[in-house]
Amino acid sequence: MEPDLFTAAAEDRQEKDPAGSPLAVRMRPRTLDEVVGQGHLLKPGSPLRRLVGEGSGGPAGPSSVILWGPPGTGKTTLAYVVSQATNKRFVELSAITAGVKEVRAVIDGARRASGGYGKETVLFLDEIHRFSKAQQDSLLPAVENRWVTLIAATTENPYFSIISPLLSRSLLLTLQALTDDDLSGLIRRALTDERGLGGAVTLSEDAEAHLLRIAGGDARRALTALEAGAGSALAKGEDEVSLETLEGAVDRAAVKYDRDGDQHYDVASALIKSIRGSDVDATLHYLARMIEAGEDPRFIARRLMISASEDIGLADPTALQTAVAGAQAVALIGFPEARITLSQVAVALALAPKSNAAYLAIDAALADVRAGLAGPVPAHLRDSHYKGAEKLGHGRGYVYPHDVPGGIAAQQYAPDAVHGKRYYEPTRYGAEARYADVVERVRSRLRGESAGGE
Repeated sequence: MEPDLFTAAAEDRQEKDPAGSPLAVRMRPRTLDEVVGQGHLLKPGSPLRRLVGEGSGGPAGPSSVILWGPPGTGKTTLAYVVSQATNKRFVELSAITAGVKEVRAVIDGARRASGGYGKETVLFLDEIHRFSKAQQDSLLPAVENRWVTLIAATTENPYFSIISPLLSRSLLLTLQALTDDDLSGLIRRALTDERGLGGAVTLSEDAEAHLLRIAGGDARRALTALEAGAGSALAKGEDEVSLETLEGAVDRAAVKYDRDGDQHYDVASALIKSIRGSDVDATLHYLARMIEAGEDPRFIARRLMISASEDIGLADPTALQTAVAGAQAVALIGFPEARITLSQVAVALALAPKSNAAYLAIDAALADVRAGLAGPVPAHLRDSHYKGAEKLGHGRGYVYPHDVPGGIAAQQYAPDAVHGKRYYEPTRYGAEARYADVVERVRSRLRGESAGGE
């Protein structure tokens, strides 16, 4: 019986990368040593090395591997290298277009190939998080019986997107976003390697910097943009890809932004100051510049969380909740979709009422503590739960607020050195206006004064 169509097509891709294939395909690593980045997964004796038969004992490990990481970090590449290194049939499916029927066809073909031809199969399933629970369940027999070596890829947290039985039977490998150094090495290799551009063009320094920015840690995006720029330069009879040529080829203007220099801090500062100034349009402009420059979305989300407390505070107590939820969403989904979440949070913060009262309050309290205004904790507030505490007078005279009408007992809480200090001075903006009324009533009751007839 002949191998199935899926396998025939996959094996044909293995044997040759036609000159007309995209640069990213032609530059696909053939061995683990050619893989860019992911050094934490490629150390001698690592599970991935043992999976391809390197090290003592030959091939080892589970028959299912889950690769989790951002787009363009090498998930497909690693699956391909494993199949090449182990001389296994390589079958690639995408959960976007494939269903249970296609998966079963591949598994049946793998069983036939294993029995009739003695050749094992690597099934690479991309975007596995898009499979439903039932569709993922259909993979379990093949994994448990080792009919295929399943290598599944996902950009989403597998603990949320992959069923527990499959996850527990798999080796989970986390891929990290490629650094600029990783991508720079890959770009320069592609420029000179015969499988790539073979020295047909060079790349100017500013064009390379722009290429790294628009790549955003994605190797496939970097090579695609490089190929477009090289094609444009050669069409114009030029042997160097300039910044202008690259911009025209990828239809994206270079953002004057150095993630490691002054511009990094200037644009981040401008974003926060625009939020503080309630200018939503300027806020979105600076947010767009940070996104377009390839800024880490987690860095942006952290700045927004800080702004929610520093500049909005209790004027809108939901602002911090919004910022934290946004940061969690950004961590889960990444770019490009994370831009929408960041925009939602930034707009909400820019339009929220503003107060820095909580920010000023903690700094004022810290200043007193650092100046030595501390003093002993009042005896009635000290811990009285251990043996001998009562003899020391700890807890004596403490009034339990829940036993008092209104829940506020007239007693001293702060040490003598700062008793009567007022650190928190609420504004009358937004929801904080309510706190302004409350705090005065509470302070009066703590001093034993009349609470306005309440």
